[in-house]
Amino acid sequence: MSKKTTLPPLNPLHVFEVASRLESFTKAARELNVTQSAVSRQIATLEASLNVMLFNRGKDGISLSTSGEYYRREISQAFARIQNATNELRDKKQSDPVRLRVYSTFASRWLIPRLSKFKKKYPEIDLQMNTATKPVDFMREGTDIAIQFGEGEWAGSKSKLIFQDEIEPVCSPEFLDQHRGKELLQLLQASPLIQARLRTRDWCDWLEAVDVDSIKCKYMEFPSSLLAYQAAASGLGVAMGQKQLVKSDVDEGRLMYLFNRPVKRSMGYYAIWPETLTLNTKMRAFLNWLINEAKSDTKAG
Repeated sequence: MSKKTTLPPLNPLHVFEVASRLESFTKAARELNVTQSAVSRQIATLEASLNVMLFNRGKDGISLSTSGEYYRREISQAFARIQNATNELRDKKQSDPVRLRVYSTFASRWLIPRLSKFKKKYPEIDLQMNTATKPVDFMREGTDIAIQFGEGEWAGSKSKLIFQDEIEPVCSPEFLDQHRGKELLQLLQASPLIQARLRTRDWCDWLEAVDVDSIKCKYMEFPSSLLAYQAAASGLGVAMGQKQLVKSDVDEGRLMYLFNRPVKRSMGYYAIWPETLTLNTKMRAFLNWLINEAKSDTKAG
């Protein structure tokens, strides 16, 4: 039967390594940011556990005993290896990219056009981006931060609002010219209303918010908001635009607001991450930049 091995208490062992290396309880206390009496107690605990005197105590201070000198030589190698391994792990983590999961429309219409500013400010931070529409599963995916649309609550995650959802109908300038002069109801009934497959509530919510009763409309559905906006810009009908995501199209004249009646919803785009994840320096830098970019947009708007 193998001999049972029992490790000494690890915190006193760490204190001994520091005190033996510095050959001073006072200096050890300073390095460990504790009191000298706390160092003395930890050393006494270790000596009691080993049943060996590790230090000689005298009027002129302390010195390592023969057993203490032997023990210092042996464990110092182990602590050096632990420190080296820890440094290597930290260095590797600091070189890892920030792994993002975003919606394709959010990426193409909002995030990617701004990333050159992020890279200019943080050239040392690499971003690894994946796109998907299904809810993120941090347990199964290699994702640090995800951009999700919702009310701000996700089980097992922390979140920060990027911007609130604000919607308003948009169409191409040519389409508007063709229907200029029509009343709201006439225009909506005569036009194909473009919607994205995952945002089928947008038109209902907007019509309700502007006090338009239920009307018979022709809907044209596309797999994503990205394609819905492209369809509207091509003159196929009227799309429900998310103001933050169609801003560049409106600024550059590809799309126009029809009624100047935006509606804010309770939902929004959030950056979320696992509640068990401690954000490192790179992740915090990206998150803070993301929030500040959204705030700048709001002020500019």
